[in-house]
Amino acid sequence: MSVDLAIVEFDRALRSLFAPARSTRVVPGEAVPEAMLDEAQRGHVVGLMRVNHSGEICAQALYQGQALTCRDSVLSETLRSAAGEEVEHLAWTEQRIAELGGRTSLLNPLWYTGSLSLGLLAGAVGDKWNLGFLAETERQVEAHLDGHLVSLPLADGRSRAIVEQMRLDERGHANMAVELGAVELPLIVRRAMQFAAKIMTAVAYRI
Repeated sequence: MSVDLAIVEFDRALRSLFAPARSTRVVPGEAVPEAMLDEAQRGHVVGLMRVNHSGEICAQALYQGQALTCRDSVLSETLRSAAGEEVEHLAWTEQRIAELGGRTSLLNPLWYTGSLSLGLLAGAVGDKWNLGFLAETERQVEAHLDGHLVSLPLADGRSRAIVEQMRLDERGHANMAVELGAVELPLIVRRAMQFAAKIMTAVAYRI
């Protein structure tokens, strides 16, 4: 890796972790009136959105690592473009957490570092496996967001609109990976990914 590229990637990491994320798209649900939530509901929604924000931190790191080690330059640019779309999700969840008076996860640097390592590994094993890892990640995220739509208070239209749009976008990224030649990951790898995601979501909900 050249010095210039290393500087660019380090700057990307710092911005993902510490700079306010900005969205060029209209925030889903922005025009929906704020719901009257009790303290328990508000705390639950903050926890869920904190998990989603941490997930987007992970997505930035995964895409960054995958783009750095994949062999195909066109695929690398595609991954970076997808990462740009995920920044929108980062901004939406960050804004929603602030609206509810909450905070993002204190462990985001840890989530970022771990996900970057996984992304580097996924890219290094070959482009088809790289895409397979991406597709499986996005499928699991979509399932995770399905669960949030069930768990979120029905009255909280602002949060629900954000999660619903994120779900659609993640499905699009999974389909993109399949169209580009993703292979199905072995069952043991898919199960390991699910286990790691459960740990992350359980911890990020609270910390």
